[in-house]
Amino acid sequence: MRKTKSTPRELLPLDYIRLDSPIGDLHLFATEHELVRIDFRAPPKSVTKLASATTKNPVLRKARTQLKEYFAGRRTQFDLPLALMGTPFQMRVWKELTRIPYGKTISYGEQAKRVGAGKAYRAVGTANGRNPIPIVIPCHRVIAGDGGLGGYGGGLGVKTKLLRLETSVKDS
Repeated sequence: MRKTKSTPRELLPLDYIRLDSPIGDLHLFATEHELVRIDFRAPPKSVTKLASATTKNPVLRKARTQLKEYFAGRRTQFDLPLALMGTPFQMRVWKELTRIPYGKTISYGEQAKRVGAGKAYRAVGTANGRNPIPIVIPCHRVIAGDGGLGGYGGGLGVKTKLLRLETSVKDS
């Protein structure tokens, strides 16, 4: 993950594309230089008024290619410039997500320990839920301490599919 620091003003203008994927439509947003968001649901009109639909944005083209490779089982890591904005705690949590190997999972409690937050597994879960770039920043790899799935912004069905994809590719 290549992270850059951007301010809200630098994130305009935005471009977006819709990507048909095995887990449903994904909506990708980027500036000319950085990927900003991936949404599982169609964005509201108030957002699309600020963004232009295009296939010419180089970051969106690269993200689309890498996501297609991921879903085809040919990519285990992403190499995209990312524009992340969050609290210092969220940034630590999101950075730690990128350290979870493809096909592996950790618990929210383990992630809390790794970011120096001890038993703040609920705060970690909340930060994971605010991850603006799911899949690329793999919050789906964090599960409940009892082995259950926990939550996921795209829904538990999507989380299950992503975990199965990574496990089946890894095992084949």
